[in-house]
Amino acid sequence: MPSPLPNHHPLRPRIAYLITNSEIGGAQTHVADLLQALRDRTEPVLLAGGDGPLLDIARAAGARTVRLPLLDNALSPLRALATLRQLLAALRAAQPDLIHAHSAKAGALGRVAGWLLGIPVVYTVHGFAFKAAAPARQRLVSRVMEWLLAPLTTRLICVAQAERSLAAALPIPAARISVIRNGIADSSARATPGAPLRRIVMVARLAAPKRADLLIRAFARAALPDCELVLAGGGPQMAALRTLADTMAPGRVRFAGPVADVPALLASAQAFALASDHEGFPLSVLEAMRAGLPVIASDLPGIREQLDDGACGLLVAGNDEHAWSGALERLAGDTALRESLGRAARTRWAREFGLAPMAEATWAIYLQALAGGLAAARAAASTGASGQ
Repeated sequence: MPSPLPNHHPLRPRIAYLITNSEIGGAQTHVADLLQALRDRTEPVLLAGGDGPLLDIARAAGARTVRLPLLDNALSPLRALATLRQLLAALRAAQPDLIHAHSAKAGALGRVAGWLLGIPVVYTVHGFAFKAAAPARQRLVSRVMEWLLAPLTTRLICVAQAERSLAAALPIPAARISVIRNGIADSSARATPGAPLRRIVMVARLAAPKRADLLIRAFARAALPDCELVLAGGGPQMAALRTLADTMAPGRVRFAGPVADVPALLASAQAFALASDHEGFPLSVLEAMRAGLPVIASDLPGIREQLDDGACGLLVAGNDEHAWSGALERLAGDTALRESLGRAARTRWAREFGLAPMAEATWAIYLQALAGGLAAARAAASTGASGQ
């Protein structure tokens, strides 16, 4: 376990960024962007499970890193208790002013640890797991846990208005809930969607709730003889998806694995697709919009918000393989549509989803949470003094 950090600068709060897994995904990219954007205002410490690339990215951004070997997505109560003890020891050593938790397991343990140690906790929900589309057991466990932990949350950040609507059912004052939509930094890599359709890309972890299987089936059904589908990302479903692709579309689906240069991959494509059962506010869609790509995606509340109700892409309702296939063929056969949707997507990204507004809004939440914690501490100290 790491030794305590030295005393820190009073004007630069020490922020403990806590996330379940250090493998790269949407939430991890979000944390990496915050570390970089706020590095001159905070003393960041990253606490994460696994041994993924986020740890190296955080160190490159000037953050101290602490690997929590027991932190993972397992639902075992005994393992959760052991992980909580490990987390408490790490937090005592790190001595943060504030915990910023991401992902469900880290969000749960982080709020309990913050309550036990008297540290304010900001929790960013990248997508509540009790949506109607989630599996029943997951939905029940998530709803109960979020309801129980809501009172321990200093500030709750939702990444979309639809997520805030779900949060309204939790026992947390509305004044402590904010919507900060995801944002990403610009990139010079640009796609040329008006070129002949030769490549469609999906960037996602190959695991639920993503539906790469649905996309493979729809791609195989569509009349796209000169086009390849590229699936970028790793995950537990890769072997099964390879088998499906070899059966349904032999030689036409490429599994790129984790891609270091996502902007370059997107710039090489003429369209982007994301099939999923449920989402919060996916960064992969924002990356495609930034590249100027037309997007085909599941018609989900957060994605609908991103694509301006379909003004920047094609929204496909439900898990309808035929509808997906038709959307792919429509985009393939209409060069002008690809170009217009790509322009609209890039324009909307530049206007709404840059990194700076997201970072500034998050910083404002930090200051509010820290001020509230200081006021509570002063009140407790005053009460204690008056009782002597």
